[in-house]
Amino acid sequence: MNDQSLITRVLLNDDQHAFTTLVRNYQQPIRQFLRRLTKGNWSLADDLAQQVFIAAYDKLASFRAEANFSTWLHSIAYRAFLNEMRKAHYQRESELTDQTFSPATHASAENEILVEQLMAQLSVPERTCMTLAFSAGMSHQEIVTVTDYPLGTVKSHINRGKQKLTTWLKESQTRSTA
Repeated sequence: MNDQSLITRVLLNDDQHAFTTLVRNYQQPIRQFLRRLTKGNWSLADDLAQQVFIAAYDKLASFRAEANFSTWLHSIAYRAFLNEMRKAHYQRESELTDQTFSPATHASAENEILVEQLMAQLSVPERTCMTLAFSAGMSHQEIVTVTDYPLGTVKSHINRGKQKLTTWLKESQTRSTA
């Protein structure tokens, strides 16, 4: 069943099963997005994700389907993250302490941790745009919708983020071979 059908069932019949299906479909991408924004702070990301789905349920009637449901959820998640930063008086570049997940035994979990550590090297706007583009698979226009950044700014953040990560990887390879 597609998102719009599920949303309609929730709105017309208060169908909790339909909303649970929406949550299941989008919980992992939203949590991953928030983990990257919070520099790997899993507990904060999980708390924010829970807030996102509560807010989405409360605001579901305002969803106009002008963008994808995923874009709308990512927008709510981004706003929740920004509100948390403001509330906790985090500064722009060092808004969260660097936390990582406990050592993982699976390669995919280790790769996820490495990606989060790499993304932590970027500014919040770069990290946001890169995550939306590459993890969530959003177009530049969808990222504009989520972040309210101008299109040129989105492109610049993605380009700058790629350049920083490339430089960081080259420097770490040079250090490890020295």
